[in-house]
Amino acid sequence: MTSQELVAERADRRAWLGLVLVLGPVALVAMDGSVLYLAMPSITSAITPTTDQALWILDIYGFVVSSLLIAFGNLGDRYGRLKFLLSGAVVFGIGSVGAAFSPNPEILIACRALMGLGGATLLPASLAIISSLFHNPRQRSQAIGIFAATFAAGFAVGPVIGGLLLSRFDWGSVFLINIPVVVLFLAFAPVLLKEVRTSNPGRVDALSVVLSAVGILLAVYAVKTLAAEGFSPTPVVTGLAGVAILVWFVRRQLTLEYPLLDLRLFKDHVFTVAILTGLLSLVAWAAAGYLTGVYLQSVLGYSVLMAAVLVLPGAAVLTVSCVGASGVVERIGMRSALIASHFFMGLGLLLLLLTTTEYGVAAFIASSVITGVGYGFSFSLVADTAVAAVPPERAGSAASLAEMSNELGNALGISLLGSLAAVFFRLTGPGVAGTLDETLDSPGISAGAVAEAKDAFLGGMHLAIGVASLLCLALGVLALRWVPKETGAPQEEAEAVAH
Repeated sequence: MTSQELVAERADRRAWLGLVLVLGPVALVAMDGSVLYLAMPSITSAITPTTDQALWILDIYGFVVSSLLIAFGNLGDRYGRLKFLLSGAVVFGIGSVGAAFSPNPEILIACRALMGLGGATLLPASLAIISSLFHNPRQRSQAIGIFAATFAAGFAVGPVIGGLLLSRFDWGSVFLINIPVVVLFLAFAPVLLKEVRTSNPGRVDALSVVLSAVGILLAVYAVKTLAAEGFSPTPVVTGLAGVAILVWFVRRQLTLEYPLLDLRLFKDHVFTVAILTGLLSLVAWAAAGYLTGVYLQSVLGYSVLMAAVLVLPGAAVLTVSCVGASGVVERIGMRSALIASHFFMGLGLLLLLLTTTEYGVAAFIASSVITGVGYGFSFSLVADTAVAAVPPERAGSAASLAEMSNELGNALGISLLGSLAAVFFRLTGPGVAGTLDETLDSPGISAGAVAEAKDAFLGGMHLAIGVASLLCLALGVLALRWVPKETGAPQEEAEAVAH
């Protein structure tokens, strides 16, 4: 078959069924990055984690995924993406069962890390296999858009599903829902999907794998420890070591023939802004999702079910925006869509500054709807840009970079901005405990201390959200300067990206 015939070939029913099958694990990986936002008050009451442990429960998953995505994308290129999908699904399922029945914070953190290990194999292999299923450029672009929409929907509905489950079942149920999807995938993947590997993937640099993972974890551990316990020499030294290792990692990539992180991709300004948008959008989304989840339940006093209902409008807008992003690009161009995503996010987040300890539902819903437009554009454009920017044989690596920006942003949003809010609470709160939920659960606490704790939490939330908003707006201004105007019509631009 000639290359022209291959391009013209349209996907058959088996390809579309394969896409549907792959989307199951993709949705799970994304959903497990956010499913605990409304579940943390229940988990805190059940197994009483410390402030530091609570933050690790939330984002150890994201850090393991993000630190290994690039490495596993390269390994999938070399040894076979279907093998990675199947092995990742097994590990993810085992971690889910362990997390559901964890008796203490330490085991829950370990099981969440195991789930992250499985998730890191699933994402890059999934997107690479989807790309191989669809040879027709327009259909491939549609499939990638569906992948991005599914990933976005998983993030968006994670808190909703968590809230609905917690209204009727124990907190472990938010992990057990993964098992049926994993079983179905393992049963049908060998039938519907074909093995895909690269003919000349190059050598995987083991040192780079270690440097990227260790550097990220050390740097984040330092931030979390400083936020939870205050200044001390140990976290400062740990943080500096993490930064030094990450610098070493970046410098090493510039000398390798087959780097884990292909820095040459960042010579393209559109690609660079898209990846930064993917990173920053999840920083803002994760911080806002976690903090507002606590705000709705522990400050305003809503039940977990009602909190889940209040999340629905924003989740729906986010999903629709992600699905419709390709149509928006055809009308206004990639540049305008990228810039719009930043300002939707930045201005929408500012509305959360109107929340108080007594009122805030209207501001929350309005904020989630406006920012949902920006998040949806971001999730869709990052995935499409990354895969379109590289040759097919590097699809796994490019997909890894795109998904790493999302997963790393998800983890950084909680660890950095969540830690910023935690520091503010520790400095201005009543000093009863390290978090709002721990404070409210303390026996014999006075009404005055409760009010002081809620005020301190709200102040920390406003500070973290304000920083997130400023970062989004700043990146929007940077995009105006960095990304050149399209030389052709927006439709021509969209077709060029699709090819």
